[in-house]
Amino acid sequence: MSEALICDVIRTPIGRLGGALASVRADDLAALPVSELMKRNPGVDWAAVDEVVLGCANQSGEDNRNVARMAALLSGLPERVPGVTVNRLCASGLEAVAHASRALRTGEAELVIAGGVESMTRAPYVLSKADGAFGRGQTLEDTTLGWRFVNPRMRAKYGVDSMSQTAENVAKEWGISRADQDAFALRSQQRVARAREAGFFDGELLPVTVSQGKSELVVKVDEHPRSDTTLEQLARLKPVMGPEGCITAGNASGLNDGACALLLASEEAARRYGLKPIARVLGSAACGVAPRVMGVGPVPAVRKLLERLKLSLKDMAVIELNEAFAAQALAVLRDLGVPDDADWVNPNGGAIALGHPLGASGARLVSTAARELVRRGGRYALVTLCVGVGQGQAMVLERVE
Repeated sequence: MSEALICDVIRTPIGRLGGALASVRADDLAALPVSELMKRNPGVDWAAVDEVVLGCANQSGEDNRNVARMAALLSGLPERVPGVTVNRLCASGLEAVAHASRALRTGEAELVIAGGVESMTRAPYVLSKADGAFGRGQTLEDTTLGWRFVNPRMRAKYGVDSMSQTAENVAKEWGISRADQDAFALRSQQRVARAREAGFFDGELLPVTVSQGKSELVVKVDEHPRSDTTLEQLARLKPVMGPEGCITAGNASGLNDGACALLLASEEAARRYGLKPIARVLGSAACGVAPRVMGVGPVPAVRKLLERLKLSLKDMAVIELNEAFAAQALAVLRDLGVPDDADWVNPNGGAIALGHPLGASGARLVSTAARELVRRGGRYALVTLCVGVGQGQAMVLERVE
């Protein structure tokens, strides 16, 4: 089989809900890192791109109508370059990279752009159609996050717990204390602050210019981190599910906007266009768990993939574990036998600090993992996310010497 080589990565800053990127449409947002890949790699024949694959979890508003194809056209790629949008909710961006790597490894493609996008700020309200003539039972649903238009059979069989409730379920069943969650959240903020100071994110960030009437705002850094966070502040936050709960805005990821794109190539295409690979995709795997504890989905997905690749967690120089909630991240780490504060897990912080633009997060994790693997000189990196409705997905990268 051919190789699936990651040759370049770029992403927009991650914006807060209603923040600096709020005025940017999802399709325009997705086009930005794709355009930047073209600028950064002028030797590539962009008409030879076999596919643009983007993850997107919502697709109910301006991200509808196949946002990958829209982004490809808006970015300036030739019309002949096709695009496909994939949806594995929180792991959509990772699934996009997996989709691209499978095509490259089987010889069905030589050059692919993969990534993801989400504008949670611009996620619309949607109105159901009437069941019959003159019906007045229409339902208005907020598409920003979670369930809508629930199937009664699904509710009866599996429940339709909110994302926060699933984290509460995990915290209770895995015995994850509020204090441990807040400590994990603080580490995420501190690690992002250190990474920023060291300039780590400069290598993957694309400044975004936003029109503000007669002026312009250039967004250069991630907007979500709070570098002045303290344990005392975290402890004072009220639980979102009521006084008996432990999930707060401080120990959970945010609602965010952002986009990410990676250039992947076969060995032959990399040589042809003078690309410099930084990592190869060795494989990916997904696995299901009970929807009410969706946060532990990475555990079976990681075990499934490592067994297939005949590798172990000890082989991983870097682990990028999406921090949907501190509770689920800690449950995953403890189930896998990894210390809560392992310095090779999210060494540059995670989604609690950086934010979690759903469709883009998986691609962002791959980008960060590949760059951190190069920085450390390690061999293997693991990327994994939990997924709403009860799934987990994992991917292993290997550094290219």
